[in-house]
This record gives sequence, C-alpha cells and structure tokens, in this order.
Amino acid sequence: MYQNIKELQNWLNETGHDVGYISDYHAISYLTGFESDPIERILALVLFPQADPFIFAPALEVEAVKEAGWPYPVYGYQDSQNPFALIGDHIKALTHQTKNWAVEQGTLTLDRAKRIQQAVPDAQFNGDITPLIERMRLIKTASEIEKMHHAGDDADRAFQFGFDALAEGKSELEVMAALEYHIKASGVPAMSFETLVQFGQHAANPHGSTGQTKLQNGDLALFDLGTVYDGYVSDSTRTVAFKQVSDHQRDIYNVVLEAQLAAQDAVKPGMTAGELDGIARDVITKAGYGEYFVHRLGHGLGSSVHESIQIAENNELVLEPGMAFSIEPGIYIPGDLGIRIEDSIVLTENGADSFTHSSKELQIID
Repeated sequence: MYQNIKELQNWLNETGHDVGYISDYHAISYLTGFESDPIERILALVLFPQADPFIFAPALEVEAVKEAGWPYPVYGYQDSQNPFALIGDHIKALTHQTKNWAVEQGTLTLDRAKRIQQAVPDAQFNGDITPLIERMRLIKTASEIEKMHHAGDDADRAFQFGFDALAEGKSELEVMAALEYHIKASGVPAMSFETLVQFGQHAANPHGSTGQTKLQNGDLALFDLGTVYDGYVSDSTRTVAFKQVSDHQRDIYNVVLEAQLAAQDAVKPGMTAGELDGIARDVITKAGYGEYFVHRLGHGLGSSVHESIQIAENNELVLEPGMAFSIEPGIYIPGDLGIRIEDSIVLTENGADSFTHSSKELQIID
C-alpha cells in the first residue's frame, strides 16, 4: 500500500512539486488504509518529495487513523480551530518550499483552495495529482480482487433477502428496509450505496430513488445494490417479476439479458471501452429499443463504487487485465417499465470474472 505513496513522492520530485494535497476520502482510503467520510470536516493526506507524509484529520479521528496502521505522523484539530492554518503550520515545519502544489483539481473546492492560500500565501495549485492516483487504482491486485469477490457473494445474498421480502401491497421502502436489515444482521457492515428498489413504471427512471410505490401482481421489481467488504465494494442489479409476467415484459427482459450476456461474454483485453459499449448497445438498438438505453454500459469500481473507467460510446480506453467495472445495460420506457441487469467483473486474460452470480434468467417471485 505505502509503495503507492512512495510512487507519488517520486512523481512530486520528478515534476518539481513541493507539496501534494489529497482530500478525496476514497483516495485517502486507497492510499493509507484509513477509511472515513469527514462530511464537512477536513481530512487530508499531505505529501512531500523528501519528507515523510502526514494525515490531517478531525481530532475525533486521530486514534482511528493510528489503529488503521498508518506509520507516519497524524495531526488532529478541534472544531473550534482553523484547520487550514494548522495544515499550513505543519507543512512549513517540514519544508521551506511551499509554492508548487499538486492537488486533485476535480475535488478541491474553490473555497478550500482560497483558505489554503490564506494559510500558505505562496501556494500555487499548478499540478493535478488525480490522473496518477486513478492509474494506480485502475489495475486491481489479487488482494483487492479477493475482497471484491467477497463483497459480490454478500450482494448475492442481499438479492435473495430482497426477493423474499416481496409481497403484494408492500412499498419499495419496506422491501429495501427488510433487505438491508437482514443483510446487515448477517454481518455485512454497510451497503456500498443506497439500495435502489423500484416497482413497475417507477423503474423507468434509472436514477430514481426508492419510494412509496406499492408492489402489485404483474409488476417487475428492480433491485440495484452493493455491499462493502474490507473497504471494497460490489455493485449489481437484478430485475424480477412478481407473481406473473406478460409477453411484453418478457420480450423486453430478454433483449436486455441478451445485451448483457453478449457484452460480458465478449469482453477481452485489448478491446476499447467504446467497443464493449457498442456490443450491448447494438443488441438493444436492433431490437428497436435504442432510444430507451439512456446511459453508458458501465463504470469502474473498487474501493469506491464509481472509479475512473467509463464503459461508454466513443471511449478509446484500451481494456487491460485487472480492470474492474460494471456491465449494466437497461431499457427504460416512461409510463411502462424499466429493466436493468448488471454484473461487475474483473477482466482477466481469458475474459470476464464476475463478482456476482445470482441468476440472470427471468425469475417469477411467488
């Protein structure tokens, strides 16, 4: 893990940067093993070309940083203190060179950048450290893959809890609550994102939310969920039928299933992300539903549920062994239905190795 920090320090040295400032908590977790969402408080990993790095955290998190095994200094602050003034003091105690900063340019807010410059007046944010971190996270290690398989196994169990909770008249929220209660009671510490349960026409909104829609006989029920295991996540979607299924529903389901299987079976090292997206998109378009597939085919995941890989049209990223991403085509017809089928996979020399294994054949839940 700390080899990645050494690599970042070498990069700072080679590119002439005096300070590296990382504040995205997902990146900090990946690089240090300490995982915490600071919400409105300040959490930062500060790097130098030569001096040891340090973590700056709310005082209530200092002991947790140490318990996570962080071998370098950790400094805390009270809510009544100015965190940026303290960060500036710690930096100045370690280096006289404070001008050239590499930061996560897509993460550091303008307000926080201004507050850093008030504390370190000569600071200039002239480097972007994000691409290097993203590249590190792109190829998963054997240990990371093992953790994601464990999270996938938990996701499979979560689906079954959800299916078992389906009953006529129950709301999406009630089913979600039952699913999350049972999976957490079984030992899973957290979901990787807010579980999505949608019934019938409500599922036609692919980025909707779990709500008060009640389940009726003949509805399709969409479950999009993920779990966390030792800092790594799963993400998968299944759509099932309740009590009965119409020919119309089955026909569209089979189109989505064909698209998902075609892409998952075809993926291999050396193809581009855009080519993979096209395999699934062509199936749906040829069936006459192209206008209803309204999102990319997939996204990267690992220590967070959305990482930098975009499985999208025209993306020329060449897929490599060790990359992990979702394959999730869908058809969403407003006023009618929404169907999505998703597995997340790690790419091997031989193709896709899926983290989840719940059946993708259309299930009718009685």
